[in-house]
Amino acid sequence: MPNTSNPASGKIRTVVYDVAAQLRTPEERAAYLDAWLTDATDDAIGITRALGDVARAKGMTQVACDSGLSCESSTRR
Repeated sequence: MPNTSNPASGKIRTVVYDVAAQLRTPEERAAYLDAWLTDATDDAIGITRALGDVARAKGMTQVACDSGLSCESSTRR
């Protein structure tokens, strides 16, 4: 097996991973939540994070609009 570390620098290269970027369709978002609700029923914090991931994937403005809140683009003064 090849050595994947760089002995010259001694550093490990990491990449930022955001699950929300992978949840592109309503079906993917539903399957993600279903997996959390099925496999981790006692993990309230994990389920809360999963809901946040789905909200970020869809866009918070769209989540607010879908919930019945006003989606007017005007701002109050």
